[in-house]
Order: sequence, then structure tokens, then C-alpha cells
Amino acid sequence: MVVEASTQQDRVAGRVWTVRLDPHGRASASEVRLSCSGPACADERFPSTAVGRKAAVAHVNMHLARIRTGGGPRGDAWCGCRAADCAWHTSDPDAVAGRRGGPRPGAVRCGGPVTLSVYADRTGRLWRIAETCARCAAATTGCRVLDTAPPPAPRPAPADPSAAGREPTGGSAAATFSDQASSSPVSAPADSSDEDAAAPAAESATVPAARAASSGRAPGRAKPLGKIAQRTVPPDLGPEALRVELIELGDAFRAYQKRTEPDLLLLAELHERKARAFALWADVTADTSLRLEAERAEKAARSSREMYENRFGVTSGDGDDDGPSTVERLLTRSQAAHARTVLRYVGAHAPHAEADVHLAVFLLALRAARAGTGNVTGQDLSGWLRDDAERVLEQLIAADWLLLPCTAAEALAARPENPTPFTVPELLPEGSRPFTLGKATRSRVSGWAQKVVSDRKLRKKKADAATRLLALYTAAQIRPDGRLGSADDGGLDLAGAAAFCALPPDEVAARAELLVAADWLAEADTAGGLLRGRISERILPLGGLL
Repeated sequence: MVVEASTQQDRVAGRVWTVRLDPHGRASASEVRLSCSGPACADERFPSTAVGRKAAVAHVNMHLARIRTGGGPRGDAWCGCRAADCAWHTSDPDAVAGRRGGPRPGAVRCGGPVTLSVYADRTGRLWRIAETCARCAAATTGCRVLDTAPPPAPRPAPADPSAAGREPTGGSAAATFSDQASSSPVSAPADSSDEDAAAPAAESATVPAARAASSGRAPGRAKPLGKIAQRTVPPDLGPEALRVELIELGDAFRAYQKRTEPDLLLLAELHERKARAFALWADVTADTSLRLEAERAEKAARSSREMYENRFGVTSGDGDDDGPSTVERLLTRSQAAHARTVLRYVGAHAPHAEADVHLAVFLLALRAARAGTGNVTGQDLSGWLRDDAERVLEQLIAADWLLLPCTAAEALAARPENPTPFTVPELLPEGSRPFTLGKATRSRVSGWAQKVVSDRKLRKKKADAATRLLALYTAAQIRPDGRLGSADDGGLDLAGAAAFCALPPDEVAARAELLVAADWLAEADTAGGLLRGRISERILPLGGLL
């Protein structure tokens, strides 16, 4: 109990600074007050929210500079989020604190090294600097880790031989984070002298136990303990190779968490090793929970490889070096599939077979894909349709495809701070909705389309609507090496490209040559009823994989 009390006293509370921006006064609705929980920080008042927000950011940076000057986060500090019952990342702090029958399922438990984290809410009204554990920082939405504390120094062995021989009760003497290996002092034999007892104790405090096989371990030295997935690896677990693999895996996962950049292939490999090790562990111990953990690791490995393939457009097992270099793409495979769904919708539901109308329908449909409504500015319409914007809008309104609360001329005059709302009746939730885009997917695909139609070289070549439609059509349907169409088809159907671009099939070749001149396509060929070719290397990040 003496050891436990001294350990608790060595831990200090994690520091927290909370900076708030609140309305103040009744004379002006925009006046705000800046307050900080720091004891030496006085409240300040500012005439507007924008000025107050700049001052708040400067105040937060001032505290961060002082913290770093003072040594950064402290490795022996308690998690500041834990002191608040982990309410920063849970909606039910009572459940986390155990007041309603224990932690809720899936609750994040404190662990990992102490970090210096900063949180800013989306409204720009609250900032929080805190010393928190790595797990709470990762679980808090909008939280950024700025620095990580080094692990605390190991506690020296007690000088009293009787104290060195006592085993700690409840494990509270080693109150460290989950990523720090701990070893208990080696007890001296009962009949040894004081000098003999102090030697092995000092050795165990300074030199960690080696992870060697039992045959190479010194007599009387306990097997090293390891942790993985919040489980302690039993020292008597057999076979020995399984125990060593679990310990090394735990160290490997903790080392991966400290990386500054993710490596999805490495993460997938670690999950695969974990799945094999936990499956064998489940066979040895007949523990069903270990079997479930192995299945979760298999799913995590597949997800990591799929993320890699979606992000870089190559399969993780490929050894093909003939194609272009690996690039990070704007659209994942599933997002590219949604973009192609909108392409097909335009070909089937555009009210007029005209290139400008098809382009407007495609871009407006993307903005209204989720709820059937959206916003558009005059700058958007002029950039898409140039001099024909008013005529195209009137055509869409006359065909009842588009509803505006104003005239087409007034919509063209709408400024970014006051956009024009519009409605596409076919895409309203009450009807048969052709799209199933999520919020993030719709935004990503819409941004991708905007990048394509506003490409700098296409604008420099003064590409018309039909040429930009062909650029959309080709960019949305490529293979990982940049070639158009699937490997089975060998290219894109020329009739389908002509229908989407509202062109006769024999005019697609001329538009393809314009794309080659604009460095959009590296090569193009329309023989045999197929559009063959390859997009240029600069367009690879915009390519949507089939």
C-alpha cells in the first residue's frame, strides 16, 4: 500500500486550457467576449466575431508556445479527458464513468503516451488545449495531436530488501500507459545477504529483460510480459513461438501508432499477422473471444488493402512496374462508380440533346443528388456555359426539369454570398431517386467534376461543352494504367460517348484530338466503334477507376 500511495502521488493532473468566444453586450449583436480558463488570462472584448476569432487563435498559439518552451507535454501526467469522465468524445459520460452499470460497449479506454492536443469546434467558438492520452485524442472528433511526451523514466528499485521482495498488489504500482512495457523487480532469495539482494534488483531496474527463448534465459528470471489488443500475453502460453509473436505484434502496432505518415500495406500486414496469431491462440485456449478478435483482424486487413487500392488505384499484390507510377487519386473506386451513374442519368434524362444542356444537367444533378435541391451562383453558370447560360437555363425551366425562384437572368447575377436555390423535381426524395450518394461522396464527386470542366489547359484551348463532356466521360472510366475502358472491352463504346456528349459518332474523333492537344489524353483512336487511348500522366489523379 505504501508503494501504491507513492505511485499515485507521482502522477499529476493533465493540464487543460479552454478558450471561449461568447456574445457580449446588447448594444451590438456582433460584439464578443474572449475568455480563457488560464488563471492569469483576463477576459477581452472585441467588436466583431471575425476579430475575436483571430485573437482567440493568437491566444491559443501563445499558450502552445509557452507549453513547448516549458518542455512540452509531461509523460507522468494523467489524461485530462479522463478527468472529465471522457465527455469530450462520448455522448454519455455517466456510462463511461461506470455510474450506470459499467462502461458502455465500445467505449474508448485511456491508453498510449501522453500527448499535447488541441481541439477547435466547427463553429469557431471553442478551443481546448490539453494533455491527454493518445487514445482519447484519437477518439475526439476535430482533435489534433501536436506533440507526444517521452515515456516516463523507470522507477528505481526500493533499497529495502524486504520491500524489494514484496509483490505489488493490484498492479497499481506500475501505473503507466498501455504502450510502456513494465517488468517487476526480481525478488532476492530469503537467505541472501543485503548486498546479494540489491544486485539483482538494481540490474532489473536498469536493464529490461531480454525476449529470449526459455533455454537462453537466466535461471530465476521471469518471462517478459507483453500486451496486444488490451490483452496481456500469459507468460506460460505455449507454444513459445506464439507467445513471442504476440509480444512482437503488440510492439509493432504501438510503433505503427507513433508513425507520422500512414502505411496501409504495412497496417494490412500487421492485421494479417494478428489474425493468424489470435486464431492459433484461440485454438490453444478454446477462447471464443479470441476467435472473434481474429475475425475482426481479418476484416481490418481487407479494409486496409481496399483503402490502398482505392487511394492509389493499384492492387496491393501487384508487382507490375510497366504502368505509370503510383498516384493518389481524388475519387475512390466506389465514388467513381457513382460518377458513372450520373453520366448514365444525363444520357437518359437530359431534356434536350445538346452539349450545353447535357453539361448543365450533369453539374446541377450532382449538386442536387441527395435532396433534389441545391445552390448555384452566377459565376458557376457562366463558367460552365459561358455565353449560352441564360438560354440553357430557360430551356431547362421550360422542360420542367429545373425550378428556380427567380428568372434565369437574375440567377446569372447571383453572387457567391447570396446563391440562387434551385430544385430538380426528378431528384426529390418523394420520387424514384436514381442516386444513392452519401454526403461526403456527393461533395467529392461534385468537386471532381468541377476540377475537370475548369481544367486550365482546356480553358486555354477554349474547349466547348462537347469537348469538356468527353473529358468527363474519359476521366471517369479508366484502368489503373490510365487506359480507357475495361481490359475486356479494350476501350469505351463510341456510341455511348457520342450520346453523352450530344454529338454524332463521327465527330467524337475530332473532340478526342482536341483533348490530345490539351494534354488531357496522351493518345486516342476511334477505329472499330471504340474510343481507345490513355489519359495523360497529369490527369491520372482525376481518373476514376473501373
